[in-house]
Amino acid sequence: MARLHELARLVRSKNAGPFAVTFDLIFDDPATFESVRDAGVVTPELFARLYGVPEEQVMLVAYAPALAIKATIPRPVASGDLADTDVFGAQLYGPLVELEVPGVAIPPGPRFRGARP
Repeated sequence: MARLHELARLVRSKNAGPFAVTFDLIFDDPATFESVRDAGVVTPELFARLYGVPEEQVMLVAYAPALAIKATIPRPVASGDLADTDVFGAQLYGPLVELEVPGVAIPPGPRFRGARP
């Protein structure tokens, strides 16, 4: 079974203002993007479970022209708060990298550009 880091060109997270974090999954080709989008594993429920936020507060968009899936969730505390563990939100993508995506073939060539888990 393919893992997200074997399918995506880029998996990242970053602040979307002081009260939200956004996640970007970007793919190299339309076939892989469509396969992951349609696999039913990248869902609001996934982000709710992984990040402990209410499912109805997860905003998920698949944007075909950019071959990207974007999710935005509220931060548990504001960026820069004393209880904040990641001021820039840049390390929160970690749990997504090893996400198993059933029924999707790994495309040839290098994919994930970033730190390996």
